[in-house]
Amino acid sequence: MERRVFIAILLSFGVLYLYQAILPPAPRSVAPVPPATAAAPAAAKAATPASASPSTPAAAPAAGGEPPAGSVPVVTGETAEREVTVETQTVEAVFSNRGARLLHWRLKGYRDPSGAQVDLVPTEVPAEQPAPFSLKLSDRPLTARLKTALYRISGDAAGKVEVTRSAKSLVFEFEDADGLQARKEFQFEPGNYVVSVAATVTQGTERLNPAIALGPGLSDAGAAAGGGSYFTGNAIQPPEVIVNRDGKVERVAAAKVASAPAHDGPFRFGGVDDHYFAAVAISPGRARIEYETVVLPGPGTKTRTFIAQTFSFPEPPARTRFFIGPKQFDLLKSADPELVRAINFGMFDVVVVQLLTSLTWLYGFIGNYGWAIIALTVIINLLMFPLRHKSTVAMRKMQDLQPQMKAIQDRYSHLKVTDPARQKMQTEVAALYKERGVNPASGCVPMLLTLPVLLAFYALLSQAIELRGAPFAGWIQDLSAPDPYYILPALMGITMFWQQRITPAAMDPAQQRIMMIMPVMFTAGMLFSASGVVLYWFTSNLWTIGQQYFTNWMIGPPAARVPVDRKIKNVGAGRTAGAQRAD
Repeated sequence: MERRVFIAILLSFGVLYLYQAILPPAPRSVAPVPPATAAAPAAAKAATPASASPSTPAAAPAAGGEPPAGSVPVVTGETAEREVTVETQTVEAVFSNRGARLLHWRLKGYRDPSGAQVDLVPTEVPAEQPAPFSLKLSDRPLTARLKTALYRISGDAAGKVEVTRSAKSLVFEFEDADGLQARKEFQFEPGNYVVSVAATVTQGTERLNPAIALGPGLSDAGAAAGGGSYFTGNAIQPPEVIVNRDGKVERVAAAKVASAPAHDGPFRFGGVDDHYFAAVAISPGRARIEYETVVLPGPGTKTRTFIAQTFSFPEPPARTRFFIGPKQFDLLKSADPELVRAINFGMFDVVVVQLLTSLTWLYGFIGNYGWAIIALTVIINLLMFPLRHKSTVAMRKMQDLQPQMKAIQDRYSHLKVTDPARQKMQTEVAALYKERGVNPASGCVPMLLTLPVLLAFYALLSQAIELRGAPFAGWIQDLSAPDPYYILPALMGITMFWQQRITPAAMDPAQQRIMMIMPVMFTAGMLFSASGVVLYWFTSNLWTIGQQYFTNWMIGPPAARVPVDRKIKNVGAGRTAGAQRAD
């Protein structure tokens, strides 16, 4: 039975890899950034030529200093549309005074495949979709007025705010002759990706309760990616709903958003994330988050799927903190310790966190994530050495028993599986195990104990944003991407075949030949896996081969045993004719 369990485990892994080989994941792609729209005001382009936003709604009225005919006179505001840039240690954020909305949220430490900074505000979003940090009221005309109003900006110097050591605020204010007043205050923290938002809206003497819309997100790169396999380390997670409610993290795929478009309750955090980035509200308390799927044309024949989100509160929002950035463990933890659960590390997350801490610690000394993976692999295999040694010794004992086992099985081969006399065969096998001091489970159980660590390492290497764009050496310039020349997968397959050839196996020759297919299946699956995962597996195979030779040297060559004709007398009455022939 232990042999069947071991084979079933290996075959399960093989089926997953074969599935990947037949249905490879779609390659990552990034939508090309279009040129600045011709509809952008000439004055704004002259002031900030590099920050013209393609996401600016085409329907917005031109900013020429005079309001459109029929509009309400402005009491507090500005006469021309302009942009202001906020620079922190991690982010370059560009705001427009039209609607006091966010145009760009560029991450300084992350690049897309074209080499540009990753911008978490998608491009070419339809005008009817709200831009990030737009305000929505139950009264649509009032919402439209707030969307197109030119707010007065304070807190900037010549269109720029630099956030270095302490938090700084940027304030937008608007008032018209009808008594509609709006104020937004953004406070930026210097060392992370957190912005706090406070919004107040009044109509005359009535205080209104606006909702905060973040609009579609996250970024063109994340929305264009998809497919892959979580197991092979190349699972590119498209945008999903993520909420932490009552201590439980819930996820909703984009395809199922229509069936659950709103979530209510006290949230620890809630928003949208994809494989590497997140846009979530931190500790918003009791709130209602509404979601909507937005599908836009992508590069070529592809499409981009985004999830728009809007936050409503029982009271007007005051100092609501939003994290908009990479799902890097330490940064998430500094923003809110519970926010680290946004990283989808799977069922072995406790082990993954310890491995990630060790990996980043090694990187601090080595300075290269590829060599850090190799060093951590060696450390893990050193810790697993006793278990693997015990497993190898047990498998060698089982291998030595194969002649006797085969002799017993041959004597009962003419009996049907349902024949009660086959119980006698099991009795003889158990007696043989007892006589030779062999535990049939001792060969696979130690290896099963190592599986959580192995799977946790796969989850780490497939989810950790630290490996995104991290070079190793030579042709491996991104440990989160597949090997472009398939050299590492080929080496991994060769070492796996080598390892299987020298490992003792308590199987008959036919089963051993079947198991030789496994390296081929695993290699096919690794062709599309992240290079960091393949590097780990290749290094682990080399270590296991060396350990196998060392163990063989310690315990000596397999003993040559002569098959023994084992019989158990006095099997009792009621034997079948087949059992009598076996005697």
